[in-house]
Amino acid sequence: MQSLRSWSSDVVHLDLTSPPSSSSSNTTPMSTTATSGGSSCLSIDEEESTETRIQRLISEHPVIIFSRSSCCMCHVMKKLLVTIGVHPTVIELDDREMASLPPPPPPSSSPTHGGIPSMNHPSPAVFIGGTCIGGLESLVALHLSGHLVSKLVEVGALWV
Repeated sequence: MQSLRSWSSDVVHLDLTSPPSSSSSNTTPMSTTATSGGSSCLSIDEEESTETRIQRLISEHPVIIFSRSSCCMCHVMKKLLVTIGVHPTVIELDDREMASLPPPPPPSSSPTHGGIPSMNHPSPAVFIGGTCIGGLESLVALHLSGHLVSKLVEVGALWV
């Protein structure tokens, strides 16, 4: 059975790993739907692979944050976006599921930590319009450069 836990009105924890195989050959695919914050609907087909589920969630939501449980940086990301007027979908993943995220932009276009490229799978990872922006530093850099609002308007997540 698909694991679904609601932590607050705007954060949903989904177990995106594939369900265990059933020995019965006549099982029917199941789906789980969750509503988060009243306006966002998450639908999960239990027959999908973790990677397929993540890709579908990314394509269905203009702004989505994948985070680990109790991540303070996710809270900061969310506060920045809410202050601008965007209410992102937030999905909490475990370490194995984080590894299934598409990679962030190449190091030449993403921020570094003292000359060392950012992690392959930053946590939290924000996707805007299906594109991985990266972690908190990348989102803040996009905001400080003045390009965040225009990107949010471009993907339909913000109306100005």
